[in-house]
Amino acid sequence: MYLAYVTTTDRGATDRLLSEVAQHLLAADAHLAGVVQTNTECTDSSKCDMDVRVLPDGEMIRISQSLGEHSRGCRLDPAALEQAVGLVTNSLEDAPQLLIINKFGKHEADGRGFRPVIAEALAKDIPVLVGVNGLNSEKFQEFAGGAAEQIAADLESIVAWFDRVDAQRVAAA
Repeated sequence: MYLAYVTTTDRGATDRLLSEVAQHLLAADAHLAGVVQTNTECTDSSKCDMDVRVLPDGEMIRISQSLGEHSRGCRLDPAALEQAVGLVTNSLEDAPQLLIINKFGKHEADGRGFRPVIAEALAKDIPVLVGVNGLNSEKFQEFAGGAAEQIAADLESIVAWFDRVDAQRVAAA
C-alpha cells in the first residue's frame, strides 16, 4: 500500500504545493487522477472562493458557497464536493499512476467526501498522496492505520517518493 501525506502550516500552502506537484508530474507524462485546489481571495469578504481542478483534464468545480460576510458556518458546498468525488471515482478505472487528494478534511474525517475514493485506490494498488492539516491529522492517522508515510512538504521530496513507488509498482508487475 502506497499512502503518503504532506502537512504545511501556512494558509493555502498545501493547496499550492499539491497543484505544483500535479503540474510537474503531468508535464513529465505521469498519469494522474484526483483533485487539486485553488483558493481565490474575494474582494468583498475575508473568505476565499475554493475551486478544485479534477485531474488530469482540468475540469474546475467551485466547492465553496457564499454564506454572507459574517457567516461562521462551513462554506463547503457538499453537492459540488460529491460531483468532484464522482468524477475522480470514475477516473480510477483508467488505472492512474497516482491519486492526489488536496485535503483529508472534515468530510473525509467523518467517513464521507474523498475517503471512499482513497480506500478504493489503495485497494487497486494505486498510490495516493493526500494533504492533511492539523485539525484532521488524528482522524487521518486512524484511517491510515499507521501505514501512511509523511513526506517533506516540498516538490523534490514528493517527486522522489512518486518515482520510488512508481518504480516499485513497475518492478512488481
